[in-house]
Amino acid sequence: MANKDSRLGLVKLTLLSGLLVGTLDMTAACINAYLSFGLNPTRVFKYIAAGVLGKSAFAGGALVDVLGVLLHYFIACSWTAFFFFIYPRTNLVNQNKYITGTFYGVLIWMVMNLVVVPLTNVPKPKNGFNVTQAYINAGILIAVIGIPLSLIAYRYFRKLRGAKR
Repeated sequence: MANKDSRLGLVKLTLLSGLLVGTLDMTAACINAYLSFGLNPTRVFKYIAAGVLGKSAFAGGALVDVLGVLLHYFIACSWTAFFFFIYPRTNLVNQNKYITGTFYGVLIWMVMNLVVVPLTNVPKPKNGFNVTQAYINAGILIAVIGIPLSLIAYRYFRKLRGAKR
């Protein structure tokens, strides 16, 4: 029974952690968009929705914004589920939590920006690659997704290992 309970606990933890880091990331992205470019949050949501809808997303209304938010949470929860899947199957439990989180944040930035986004319908930036924004965005992913997930996973799996002893 404990095995089933621990699996259910992990599913719940994964969902709640995905919602947490998704909210932190969305908040940081909206603040960055405003401070860097004067853009409001709906522009961020439309950008995410543009991955599916293309340029027409930027002319859309509230439903497009909702689609962007839902896609964002889906992506955040997917990265969270992947992290919680690989964490106990690797030696990450014995590694430095902050280095693990930093590495995972950089991995997310690389996969999303070098693989996923180019394969979507998001319009290409007019001014090309922005190194400053790349560093800011990678830093956001490290601070609000990588490190929090690493700390949560470390605590959960350490507690789980202690309960099995």
